[in-house]
Amino acid sequence: MMIEVRNLTKIYQIGTVEVVALRDIDLDIDKNEYVAIMGPSGSGKSTLMNILGCLDTPTSGTYRLNGTLVSELNDDQLADIRNHEIGFVFQTFNLLPRATALHNVELPLVYAGVPAAKRREMAKIALERVGLADRMHHKPNELSGGQRQRVAIARALVNNPSIILADEPTGNLDTRTGDEIMKIFTALHEQGNTIILVTHEEYIAEHARRIVRLRDGRIEVDERFEAAAEA
Repeated sequence: MMIEVRNLTKIYQIGTVEVVALRDIDLDIDKNEYVAIMGPSGSGKSTLMNILGCLDTPTSGTYRLNGTLVSELNDDQLADIRNHEIGFVFQTFNLLPRATALHNVELPLVYAGVPAAKRREMAKIALERVGLADRMHHKPNELSGGQRQRVAIARALVNNPSIILADEPTGNLDTRTGDEIMKIFTALHEQGNTIILVTHEEYIAEHARRIVRLRDGRIEVDERFEAAAEA
């Protein structure tokens, strides 16, 4: 099992008020699953995504990633997991505005200490996978919103991570462009990637093979599908 979550609870202390974001969550996600996490605002879906991405820690409960108990890892080990095991795709793209698409995609490899020639080649391959081979020397302001998100997906892919975590990846895109981005995620899943997607849009979630619905910090529904819906 790639992801094993048991009795996961997350409580935030805001002044004198305790906010329970997650309550006793149990969740297993296997390799090459394609999971959409849904729920209304405040349901805990972003908190769960941050914990799965090793960006936040639970108040109680356990999280095992590929058999490793995440709570026992030090800061360096967590950073290593974020850089090698997990690829992040954000709603706001998070690209460096003055850097080319190629350099933006190279960044995780720079942090990983990959030599310049090798990381350039790996970044080119990642951009080719998302259909942007002809735009690799363009800067973000020279690209459309959909192309910028493709760059962000290529950056998430470049280290060949175990898991791709996507937080509202179509949130800043029109419907047609969002559908194009979802076709990329479907193709990546078919190539063997594990994808976990946070969205509040039903039609986006329907591309996944499994939908986990949260409400008030608990899993309300966990349903699986034989095949992704077509846009």
